[in-house]
Amino acid sequence: MLNHELDRLFQALADPTRRGLVERLTRGPASVSELAAPLPITLAAVVQHLQALEACGLVRTEKVGRVRTCRIEPAGLRAAEDWLRERRTAWERKLDRLADVLDEEE
Repeated sequence: MLNHELDRLFQALADPTRRGLVERLTRGPASVSELAAPLPITLAAVVQHLQALEACGLVRTEKVGRVRTCRIEPAGLRAAEDWLRERRTAWERKLDRLADVLDEEE
């Protein structure tokens, strides 16, 4: 994944409302109205949040008639997981090397 795509992904996830929408969609598809119902914001604001999530590949929407249904896009979540896993692996290696050095000094 290109850096600017990853930047957009994490920028989208930085917002608590968007994280809540992603969390809800991990339980299954939902209409925009269903997603908006429990939130203290306007339907238009929910649509803007969904557009940001769709732009970075985390959510896919489909309109059938007057109903827009949203789904989580697993590939978008995998990109974030892969990036985090790479960072974690790198830090684990560094910490293992540090532990080895400290053990040698004893």
